[in-house]
Amino acid sequence: MTHSLHKFVMVVFVLIGALSAAFGNQAMSSTRSTVAPVADQIIHISALVAASPTKAFSYFTSDTLLESWLTAAADVEPRVGGKYELFWQPEDRDNNSTIGCRITALAAGQVLAFQWRSPKQFKSFANSADPLTHVVVSFMPEGSGTRVQLIHSGWRSGTEWEKARLWQETAWTLAFKELERVAKQ
Repeated sequence: MTHSLHKFVMVVFVLIGALSAAFGNQAMSSTRSTVAPVADQIIHISALVAASPTKAFSYFTSDTLLESWLTAAADVEPRVGGKYELFWQPEDRDNNSTIGCRITALAAGQVLAFQWRSPKQFKSFANSADPLTHVVVSFMPEGSGTRVQLIHSGWRSGTEWEKARLWQETAWTLAFKELERVAKQ
């Protein structure tokens, strides 16, 4: 097996583990919320970042680097079960943040998965959903940089959910453009 294929297979197994951790046992649980079922809509964003996979990964796990392109303040513990808390208004930690979110899978320089909370305007339904939406980011060498792929899943059906998904897709698209810009510096 070639090195690239071996790495790809490893990433797939980590992703399967992340999805199982995020959605696995809850799908059969009788205590699961009665929120509309998870739909097939996902957000898929990709960027070619001028950095090694290790450095690109750090842009998602280092508080300082996250604050350079994505958020005003970050509190991330880069380990499975660790915090993945980002704050766009640090003075109002309960709104416009991912407070309470956790990392569900991590393979340094290869893949990172974490729970996600929506901003204030979607908080009433999205942040009480069980499970929360879920983000998986993979990092694959490409040319002299890294292809960063983001998949944000767990969006439910309905008008409110579609508005939240579209808002988040726009936000991720703009954020990835900023990541590309910052990584070039």
